[in-house]
Amino acid sequence: MSSRWFQTVRAFGRRSLAGQFLVFQMLVVAVVLLAVAAVSVAQSTREFRDVRGQRMIAAAENVASTPIVRDRFADPFASKVLAPEVDRAVALSGAGLAEIVDPAGRVLASSDPSRVGRSVNLDVTRADEGRAWFGDDDIDGVHSLIGQVPVLSTRGEVLAIASVSEPYPSVWQLLSGAGERLLLYLGLAAGLGVLASWLLSRRIKRHTRGLEVAEIAGLADHREALLHSIREGVVAVNTDGVITLLNDSAQELLGLTAAAVGRRADAVGLDPVVVDFLLSGEDGRDVVITTRARVLALNRRIASSGGQWIGTVTTMRDSTELAALQAQLSSHKSVTDTLRAQTHEFANQLHTISGLVQLGEYDAVRDLIGELTRRRAEISDAVTRRIADPAVAALLIAKTTLAAESGVTLELDPDSHLGALDPALATDVITVLGNLIDNAVDVSVGSSAARVSVSIDDADGLSISVADTGPGVPEHLREAIFARGVTSKPEEPGGRGIGLALVRLVTAQHGGVVEVGDRPDGGAVFAVRLPSTRVVAHA
Repeated sequence: MSSRWFQTVRAFGRRSLAGQFLVFQMLVVAVVLLAVAAVSVAQSTREFRDVRGQRMIAAAENVASTPIVRDRFADPFASKVLAPEVDRAVALSGAGLAEIVDPAGRVLASSDPSRVGRSVNLDVTRADEGRAWFGDDDIDGVHSLIGQVPVLSTRGEVLAIASVSEPYPSVWQLLSGAGERLLLYLGLAAGLGVLASWLLSRRIKRHTRGLEVAEIAGLADHREALLHSIREGVVAVNTDGVITLLNDSAQELLGLTAAAVGRRADAVGLDPVVVDFLLSGEDGRDVVITTRARVLALNRRIASSGGQWIGTVTTMRDSTELAALQAQLSSHKSVTDTLRAQTHEFANQLHTISGLVQLGEYDAVRDLIGELTRRRAEISDAVTRRIADPAVAALLIAKTTLAAESGVTLELDPDSHLGALDPALATDVITVLGNLIDNAVDVSVGSSAARVSVSIDDADGLSISVADTGPGVPEHLREAIFARGVTSKPEEPGGRGIGLALVRLVTAQHGGVVEVGDRPDGGAVFAVRLPSTRVVAHA
């Protein structure tokens, strides 16, 4: 039996999804029909008992009130004498059996002559006590509805009992008795249920592209394995801004958990610039966004199904290491530019000296060399007296030369002070300071009295301030300039690369903050504060 059941289950499992659904729906329809039939049978049975029970009592009362029954019940030939009366009771009431029974339970007369002389169990009735009764009992193994009325003497004694009974109808008879309408309604309901089940199964098959349950489960498993194993982060957002997919890499890059799925992108604690990109970013472009801890390269695409827009899919890569390499390349480029500027300057100076020598103006040569030496010493002394760290000092001297070549004056605040730093911290300070100076020089070129002022103080942690004479930074852009840039298209807004983004990233890695404000005389002031510095002992 168990083997056959197992084979049946396996055969059912091999059916198509639409076929399985059709079978299930038909089973539901069958159950509903059975329930309706059961309720109908129960209701018909109750009505039969109430209505026919009263009729059985009435028929029994009619027999019991007949004078001949009262006079001849004890006659030795009572079975024949009273036979017409019991037959008349059956004919008038439509009952199945009518009998006259003595108080001891022996049948005296019956519409079924074969029952005369049999014993009837009166334990469940009250007729032998002088009361009318109707109820259920078995007669010759047939469940029947019985009505019994006592035949009383003038003194109230129970002489005999008139009993009229009718077998309960079968289930089919009860359903048929409920009327043709019930059968019609049940048939219509069954037909409509089967038709609806068939149409619904066709619709399911169409929407599942004809795929079966095992195939759908396989696709889902492959999708999950693919999305959660790739290195790139993937975030899907529907048209309501709710995150519908977030793979493992995206969770790590954005600092989220799987609990973010099903919530709006602006309600899971993401950086505002990331939320803005996920909900309204440009499509098909690689955009670099800097969070508090990472540099991310994102690409957003519109997702559609059946020609209808269903949301967006954003892929992201961790470009933090790439950004660090870019910062190093920028530093090398800065050194190269400085050497180029100094080479150009020294070439001009050597040409001048050569001409003076050829003219025999030796005193002029001496004065020019002295002036050049004095200027170089002034620049170096102005920096080294205040900045003890050689790497930072070298950067400031190089940037001063580069700024001068662009027509911008770079000044170090006289109150600045910086001791020697740990090499790792010095590298990060150079990244922050170099990018801030480059940005300030670029925006100051062409302004009146183009000037960049730098202030460094390590009295309480490390504070770096860079002020420029450029156009300043509008209030609504003061957060975005640290967070977003566009690669490979520097001509567009925000396309200055990730210099300022690196400033915030490096600052955040040290637990510091970077802010931008307005310079009193026009321009912007970028301020960086690090909570502590690792200063090494002076040599």
